[in-house]
Amino acid sequence: MRKIMLLLVLSLMVNPTITNATVTDYLILGDIGSYKLFTGIQGRVFSGPPSKYSQTATGGILDAAGHFSEGDTSYEASYTELGGRWPFVKVEVTQHTGSDSDKWLLHEVETGFRFGDYEEDMRPSRFRNINGNNVFYTKLGGGTYWWISNNIVVAINYTDLYQQKPEPLEVVKTYLAKFPSTVPAMTIDQAHNEKWIKDEMDRRLWLCDKWFMALQLGKAKLDKVLRESVDYMNIFLGYREKYYGVSARKEKGVLWEYLQAKNGTAIKNKLAEYKSWWEANKDKLINL
Repeated sequence: MRKIMLLLVLSLMVNPTITNATVTDYLILGDIGSYKLFTGIQGRVFSGPPSKYSQTATGGILDAAGHFSEGDTSYEASYTELGGRWPFVKVEVTQHTGSDSDKWLLHEVETGFRFGDYEEDMRPSRFRNINGNNVFYTKLGGGTYWWISNNIVVAINYTDLYQQKPEPLEVVKTYLAKFPSTVPAMTIDQAHNEKWIKDEMDRRLWLCDKWFMALQLGKAKLDKVLRESVDYMNIFLGYREKYYGVSARKEKGVLWEYLQAKNGTAIKNKLAEYKSWWEANKDKLINL
């Protein structure tokens, strides 16, 4: 019994999540300064009480980056500007579970602010400090502020296509007070970009391993695992071609044939081949 209790305590220590959490642990379900919580428009289907929000079992904004979600929960709420009727500011707060997938949170958040065919371009203007908190920022289409607070990811977006409205800093600062940023100070230069690219190549192969492990544990179907793994290997091959000069066309064709045949063994063998190549070459210089 003592061993069982000890294992339980250790499991809680390595997987720190908020137990018995409620939506108010994540969202501010009230007005923030001049910004009003959006609860719908009177007489329309979206009308509702002043606790209007959504909750989903997803990795939130990081799903687009291929984040391997392991029990994550995402919460969303919107706010209108003074005198407005429609949502102006959208807030999404995602509680990640503290699993090994979360070692990539900072890297994956940065993905949303990189540009180029292989996300090689990250500029200092996309990183700023607000009240002593480092956040990723862009004013494209209005404004976007993303940051991590330990294993919580906060994303705030507002729409202003003509850049005529002030930033909703009341909302941003209020959420920063609730979830202080743990994003470290960064020097955005060529060395930073090169490290990010290599980390991304490493992460894509790591994701393949995660999917095959999910298959082994009976937590994912074969078709899904093979599709995801081939997609990630193709991305890895694209990076390898661009930055290491190794042609990807033939390899991508072979992977496609294996996928069509649902040949999991051959796909897994290819993964082992790419991992071996990467181990031997990842420390080499690349040209941006």
